[in-house]
Amino acid sequence: MTATRTTTAAVAAQGGPTGRVDPPTPRRRNARLAAVGRRGRDGVGAVLVVAALAGLWEGYKAVGRAVGDVVPGTGIAFPVATDDLSMPHVWTILGALVEPARRGDAATLGVYLLGETSVTLREAFYGLVAGASLGLLLAVLFLNVVPLSKGLMPWLVASQTVPLVAIAPMIVIWGGQAGAPPWVAVTGIAAYLAFFPVTINTLRGLKSPPKVQLEFMRSVGAGRWQVLGWLRMPAALPFVFAGLRLAATASVVGAIVGELSAGTGRGIGRAILTFAYYYSNGPEKLYAAVLVAAAAGIVFVQSLALIERIALRNRQTR
Repeated sequence: MTATRTTTAAVAAQGGPTGRVDPPTPRRRNARLAAVGRRGRDGVGAVLVVAALAGLWEGYKAVGRAVGDVVPGTGIAFPVATDDLSMPHVWTILGALVEPARRGDAATLGVYLLGETSVTLREAFYGLVAGASLGLLLAVLFLNVVPLSKGLMPWLVASQTVPLVAIAPMIVIWGGQAGAPPWVAVTGIAAYLAFFPVTINTLRGLKSPPKVQLEFMRSVGAGRWQVLGWLRMPAALPFVFAGLRLAATASVVGAIVGELSAGTGRGIGRAILTFAYYYSNGPEKLYAAVLVAAAAGIVFVQSLALIERIALRNRQTR
């Protein structure tokens, strides 16, 4: 009987015995149109925010130059000087991306920064995978072994209060003593920041099913691992992805900070440090590197958000 029901459900999910898929209902069609509209509004909103920030930058610079970087009638200096060395124009920063990265170099700064960013994103991805795997494992352990959760959770929380600049050199030193290449230490730093939000959000999601559903699963003879796979994990998916979004942001930050501490020869973090050393010779290059790093982080997180929408599409449209 169970096998018959399973087969029937599988055939129905594929569109019936003939493989025919029913056309989308008006409700699903409206939901899809609403989702497209929301994404369009989000895109327009993001563009407006960027334009507003650029306008504030140029406005602050214009006002500062007009009053000599001093608040009129008070003698209080502006917190940041508005000269071109301290605050290059927005168009100067953007123009630097199409100029040679170095004298006599055929590659532009934009191409160079994209190459360095790809290195950082690869390290962040490895760190995200490692951290998320550890976070999922810890969440399952904490769910099933309550004393372990009560004993370790305070230490996990405490680990996230330690400044990253104090942890990163330790990880780099340990990695060097073990003979690991610098990128492994960078990945470890990214994983260190990524595992915690995945652990907390996944554990919350695993505990989210209502009590009546848990009692029903037990009444039909489902074991602990069957309840985990059939009920708890599907219910936890939105929570897992919420934790992964936070972890993705943290892993990019960890990778950049790790590159500063590990002494790697590649990466956007190393590029930022190099341009900071030679800031007076080209401040716009440092700002351009920071902008590219920020854009890379946004793309990284939005890529994960796209995967989330695809994975949860059936859940959202039902």
